[in-house]
Amino acid sequence: MGSHSNPQFLHLTTTGWKTGKQHKIEIWFVEYNERYYIMSETFENAHWVQNINHNPQVSFTVKHEAFEGTARVIDKAKEPQLSAEIAKLMSTKPVDGLIVELKRN
Repeated sequence: MGSHSNPQFLHLTTTGWKTGKQHKIEIWFVEYNERYYIMSETFENAHWVQNINHNPQVSFTVKHEAFEGTARVIDKAKEPQLSAEIAKLMSTKPVDGLIVELKRN
């Protein structure tokens, strides 16, 4: 994992849907419209995505600021403009995946 002071990464904490335990990951992100967007390169197979699908309440840290919030998977078919905008912002990291939005409470 990268440096904890690197502003390109955030730390996301989800609640395990089977165990109820807290799971923390470090992940690359982009910011758009006062929200944060992350991508799962393994789509729905990522455990953190499965956790979000069962419980969208998350906490995350960006640039040493901690937030409580909600997470949701972006449906590319229903939100093509948002999806395209985020994909454009993420174009510096050439991967395809499932986009997840993090919104501060």
